[in-house]
Amino acid sequence: MRAFLSSSIGVACAAALVLPLSLPSGAAAAPRDARTGSPVPGSTESLPLIPLGSERSSGVATEQGLPQRDVQPFSLVGVVWDDADAELNGSVQVRNRSAETGDWSGWQDLETHNAEHGADLGTSERDSGTVRGSTAPLWVGASDGVQVRVQGYDNPDADPETRPARAPLPHGLSLELIDPGEAPEQLPVTEADASRGQAVPTDATGSTGSGKATTAAGSATGAVAKPYKAPRPKIISRKGWGANEKLRERQLGYTKTVKAAFVHHSATGNNYTCKQAPSVIRGIYRYHVTSSGWRDIGYNFAIDKCGNIYEGRAGGVTKPVMGAHTLGFNTNSTGIAVLGSYSTTNPPAAVTTAVAKLAAWKLGLHGINPKGKVTLTSAGSNKFKKGKKVSMNAISGHRDGFVTDCPGNRLYSKLGAVRVSAAKYQGRS
Repeated sequence: MRAFLSSSIGVACAAALVLPLSLPSGAAAAPRDARTGSPVPGSTESLPLIPLGSERSSGVATEQGLPQRDVQPFSLVGVVWDDADAELNGSVQVRNRSAETGDWSGWQDLETHNAEHGADLGTSERDSGTVRGSTAPLWVGASDGVQVRVQGYDNPDADPETRPARAPLPHGLSLELIDPGEAPEQLPVTEADASRGQAVPTDATGSTGSGKATTAAGSATGAVAKPYKAPRPKIISRKGWGANEKLRERQLGYTKTVKAAFVHHSATGNNYTCKQAPSVIRGIYRYHVTSSGWRDIGYNFAIDKCGNIYEGRAGGVTKPVMGAHTLGFNTNSTGIAVLGSYSTTNPPAAVTTAVAKLAAWKLGLHGINPKGKVTLTSAGSNKFKKGKKVSMNAISGHRDGFVTDCPGNRLYSKLGAVRVSAAKYQGRS
């Protein structure tokens, strides 16, 4: 991955040197294959932010950003910085220009507290030297213009009209513009198809990310509990959503078992169609790897608002793959991310049904009751110190292991019903 990061920067620089004269000032050409001249499937444009304001008493920059400018095509946007352990105390807002209409959006907020996601402290992934701090990415759709402003606040939760902009910002702030590229094929159903009950295509063998198939009862340790196993739901493979396997590290990481499922929302917004969901996932994948410096996409699974289920991190959907989704509790757990933002929006019934079916099946492979409690050992978070044994629901929200709003109040409030449904899918009363 380190080699890729270096090469991606080189490609971006090279692209900037070959801008055609017809492009608007400041725009960058979309990357193309040097041999065929065809567009490269997906790209990342990194734009360092510039100071816009500073605290008078110290001279420390408390506002950075970029004025309106033309950029290469993108659909997902985020902000990263050098130190993965540094918090961005403040607000990040972006505006984008639609590539279709030419209209500018209003200001949109990016979720700034993204440190609760990522590999556990002390793991090889976290200590790779490539990991950066980052906001949650935001899906804005096909765009070719952008504006951003980042402000630091002593108290980011105070009234925006009265709070002073005095907190210093992290070093190395950069705007990341992600073009998810085209996929070989679009497998998920549309909202209309989902309402008619059309079947969702799936990779029946389970993709491992390395070309090797796995059996439905397989695990990294071999033996699994047989009672109360739920039917396997339809899962769209990495190939199905168009994952570029050259992006991620070749190494696959596993944990011993799966005792708990942590439910997340991606905080990427709800302005996507289910036909676009594979593009959203490709965007998150590229943002996690090329911008944030992770080994692979952080989540083990993703679910779109139509209830389609997608394979996340490579390694095999039946296996206990070590994810990077719940800082402090990635060991012996799996991460399920619902695409969207559910702090003030209710998740569709198709979403909670899919979460229940997926959790019932995945936990059932390891003999776990979805309505039961499990004990996990913290690897260190802002809620539980390293080494502390914590009793949790087998299906928990991200906030149960870390002080965060994730998975949003509206989705979190549904988890009780999800546990009951999941237990029924396992044949439990």
